[in-house]
Amino acid sequence: MLSNKEIICPDNLLNVAHKKKGVKAGIVNAGKPLPMQSVQDAVKENLIEPIFIGDEKEINKCAQDLKWDISNYEIIHEPVENNTATIAAKLASEQKIKIIVKGHIHTDVLMKEVLKREYNLLGKTRLSHIWHMTLGKEDKPLIITDGALNVLPNVKTKLHILKNVINFSNRIGIEKPKVAILSATEEVLDSVPSSKEAEELTNLAKKENLNADVFGPLAFDNSVSKKSAAIKGIQNSVAGMADVLLVPSVETGNGLVKMLIYFCGACAAGVVVGGKVPVVITSRSDEAPARLASIAAAVVALD
Repeated sequence: MLSNKEIICPDNLLNVAHKKKGVKAGIVNAGKPLPMQSVQDAVKENLIEPIFIGDEKEINKCAQDLKWDISNYEIIHEPVENNTATIAAKLASEQKIKIIVKGHIHTDVLMKEVLKREYNLLGKTRLSHIWHMTLGKEDKPLIITDGALNVLPNVKTKLHILKNVINFSNRIGIEKPKVAILSATEEVLDSVPSSKEAEELTNLAKKENLNADVFGPLAFDNSVSKKSAAIKGIQNSVAGMADVLLVPSVETGNGLVKMLIYFCGACAAGVVVGGKVPVVITSRSDEAPARLASIAAAVVALD
């Protein structure tokens, strides 16, 4: 059942990212093969100009193994893994880097630093994570949010997540995204709290006149399949045509993304948005094309 399909970084995302050249990026605890390869790929695409943070000896060794001359790039020597996050947050606060890219470091350690108010990296909305999912080079993306950062968001937090994903969708060329508020059912049931929250969020989106078609609750099948929606008699502007799935919990989003990766060979470009500096927090098991796509997504998300 597991897919053997090669993961491919989508051209449509790269093409949008290419409009910005050589963005300064802090690579947090660089010096491991996969992070270094993805940074090399991003440099070749002229997306970023890296500042490497980590053990200088390990960083140079990885570059040599990749036959990559990094002598023109700054290396900030810091052998203690967790201290690299502090350096990255400080560089971002001083506007010396425009995006933060997670290397070999735990996500919670990195995000704990980013969230500290002393660095002034938070924006008007709560931070949230976006997955830009594609299967091929020219594939239309399916966006899933939030499957990595907000664990069990309430309606207020989901409204922030919604605003962030609408903004990102606009940036990749979806002028008025169709957003399905996901639940286990398309009916509003007292026994399914996420369905009631989906209804509330749909009403809030209309009240705030957000530039998106938002509807919920919708189950997964009638969010993405016109046939399923038609069979069930669901008629609205989102059913069967969703650009975005706004999930009820991190478990739902994380599971859905991992299934698309491992069963379908999808490329998952992940980025934290909503703050002043986009943050790439790829999994340590992510392959290089997905890491490149994630860097491209961060460049796209950059103001």
